[in-house]
Amino acid sequence: MSNTTKTVLVIGGTGAQGVPVVKALASDSKYAVRVITRSASSAEAQELAKLPGVTIFEGDSYHEPTLREAFKGVSYVFANTNGFATGEMAEIYWGIRLYELAREFRIEHFVYAGLEYATKLGNYDPKYRTGHLDGKGKVVDYIAAQSTTPMAWSVLTSCLYIEGLTEILRPFPDPNDPSTMVFAVPLGEGECPLIYLEDYGAYARWLFDNPSRSNGLELHVATEDIAWKDLAAAFTEVTGKKAVYKDVTLDEYFKLGIFPEPDAKVGHSANPNEPTLFTFRENFSGFWNTWKDNLTKRDYKLLDEILPTRVKSVKEWMERTGYDGSFASVLKDYRSQDRNTK
Repeated sequence: MSNTTKTVLVIGGTGAQGVPVVKALASDSKYAVRVITRSASSAEAQELAKLPGVTIFEGDSYHEPTLREAFKGVSYVFANTNGFATGEMAEIYWGIRLYELAREFRIEHFVYAGLEYATKLGNYDPKYRTGHLDGKGKVVDYIAAQSTTPMAWSVLTSCLYIEGLTEILRPFPDPNDPSTMVFAVPLGEGECPLIYLEDYGAYARWLFDNPSRSNGLELHVATEDIAWKDLAAAFTEVTGKKAVYKDVTLDEYFKLGIFPEPDAKVGHSANPNEPTLFTFRENFSGFWNTWKDNLTKRDYKLLDEILPTRVKSVKEWMERTGYDGSFASVLKDYRSQDRNTK
């Protein structure tokens, strides 16, 4: 590692979304990568620590004295806050505060991991209100109002992880015909965007590598916007297993057992009595309404230009990964939902 190598601080680097970002940044010797995490002994942190040029900084990402230490000697920041841990209110605060700290520490390029501002896209109709989307969306609006000098900024806006097809989006056998797999979501005829996390990491790398193009850019990324009937058809084509899409109501969806406690609060690290916290039922009702009504769009021509090697369809991802509908854990916050009920 050269003495002139500049360091990227990755906040949220041990989560499902952060790990591929760290790996992409550490894929050669261009950047040193500092990953802040609560537990340096976690499996994710241990895995990342093995990568050349990666150092683990143990500490709380939502504690300003710790952040001030983590920011020292850093040239770039990739910030991915976790609304499932903090709740929407704290996520808005910390997203803005991280930007302010970056300015204070004279960071050269600040990249924020954004999500769609669902309520705004839906003309503020409460049916679209989604805490973990709106919190990040509000921070994105704040960042977009800032100057692109002296600090460059970019936003990387993502969507549902395609890997969720092994967990919260996983099909189940039809009780009346176990040979048929059922993909059940309250999506109607809408098309939902999915993103392959490895490509997400590559897009993050591109933003840092190309500041002349990425400064001031909000890049909306996805692999494909796909209707669930087409997803079921792709599954059958790839695996040979019969599959169907079942459009369910929101009430039916929350009875499927995807969320063990639908009326538990989202925000496992927040004060459980915080009045702004959503329940899983409230949060994911707005979430699915957003995709059902096709409120978002992406520029796939631009994505092809930026990342010609990207996976371009759900079917291609299934073929590449050998997807067969089996369970695999992706989201740490989903695995630990039981913490919300204690």
